[in-house]
Amino acid sequence: MAINNAHSDRLSSAFYALSDPTRRAILARLASGEASVSQLMEPFQLSQPTISKHLKVLETAGLIEGGRDAQRRPRRLTPRGMKDISDWIEPFRQQWESRFNNLDAHLAVMKKQEK
Repeated sequence: MAINNAHSDRLSSAFYALSDPTRRAILARLASGEASVSQLMEPFQLSQPTISKHLKVLETAGLIEGGRDAQRRPRRLTPRGMKDISDWIEPFRQQWESRFNNLDAHLAVMKKQEK
C-alpha cells in the first residue's frame, strides 16, 4: 500500500500525540462530548499551560479541534484524524483476526482427533 508523504506525516503526528497517557485520557474524555480546557483539566493535577500544550499537540495531529462558544473554547474530536489511524491499523487487525480464526479451526480439529 503506497502512502503519500502528507498522509505519513499526519500518521506520525497522530501516533506521537497518542504516545502520551495524558493525551490519550483527554481523547477518551472528548469521546463523550466536547469540553472546555477547565473541564479537561479536572482529572489531572496539571496546570492550565501544561494542559494547553497537550491540547496543541492533539490539534496539530488533527485529532481534536477547538471551537468558540461565547467566551468558552470547547474542544472536540475530529473524525478524520481518528479515521486515518483506524485505516492504517485495520489491515493489521484483519491479519491477526484471520490468524486467530485459523488457530481456532486448527485447535477444533485437534480436539476432535483426541476423542
